[in-house]
Amino acid sequence: MKERIAYQQVYKLQPALAQSLIGLGDAATSKLEHSLIHLVKIRASQLNNCAFCQHMHANEARKDGEKQSRLDVLPAWKEVPFFSARERAALSWAETLTLLAQKDIHDEDFALVREQFSEEEIVNLTAVIVAINAWNRIAVGFHFLPKI
Repeated sequence: MKERIAYQQVYKLQPALAQSLIGLGDAATSKLEHSLIHLVKIRASQLNNCAFCQHMHANEARKDGEKQSRLDVLPAWKEVPFFSARERAALSWAETLTLLAQKDIHDEDFALVREQFSEEEIVNLTAVIVAINAWNRIAVGFHFLPKI
């Protein structure tokens, strides 16, 4: 498999795309723990089958001290006790928003995230999820390949 359009070319042809998503991500991530952001980005990327983003964010997570053992079981986060209540709420919210077309959002879904996060944090977490989902769609659509 090969890239449909190289990521450098995409950013060259539409620089506002990358600038906007980077700006949104930077603004939102400054208000949340980096470890939590990594988990959310990786999980959304797994759900969206985005190899490019999974690879990049897993590398960043490990660089920031995330344990490989937690990354190994991230797809099964509901089944293991390795994630805090706050991380579980964030992962649940990430899955809910990422899979929006497949299921409705119920008050119970929001209540889970509200128990662990302030309103400002929920807005910022949601912005992180929106941004990674946008990146995933770009990377999957143009078939960006991870650099291994």
